[in-house]
Amino acid sequence: MALCDEGYRCDRCKEYVEDIRESELYLRYVLGVVPAEELPREPERHVRCATEFAQFIVDPAFPPVVCDDPVMDKRKLPPEVRAAQERVFTRAWRRLQECFGSAIPMDEYPLRAEELA
Repeated sequence: MALCDEGYRCDRCKEYVEDIRESELYLRYVLGVVPAEELPREPERHVRCATEFAQFIVDPAFPPVVCDDPVMDKRKLPPEVRAAQERVFTRAWRRLQECFGSAIPMDEYPLRAEELA
């Protein structure tokens, strides 16, 4: 998406990522992994196409995703690690939903450290 409301093509499925609610790039921005100045240079993809991240989102509004990569599959993680990742990614995804169409300034999208704990 990178500072544009029109969307960019997903580098995995090649369909448009219509807005930040389905943007894996903005999910990483909310997590604090991608700085704002890097958004225009990073590849875009749908959250659901990034199964390595999407598998950790546990919310009734987000149908479960399975990651078939044997190295990245959350089912291979210890339960406490899996639960921690689910909390972080679910919180970040919910934040994306909150930010879309709101008056929240973009520099306030990222979660604070205490919200990631």
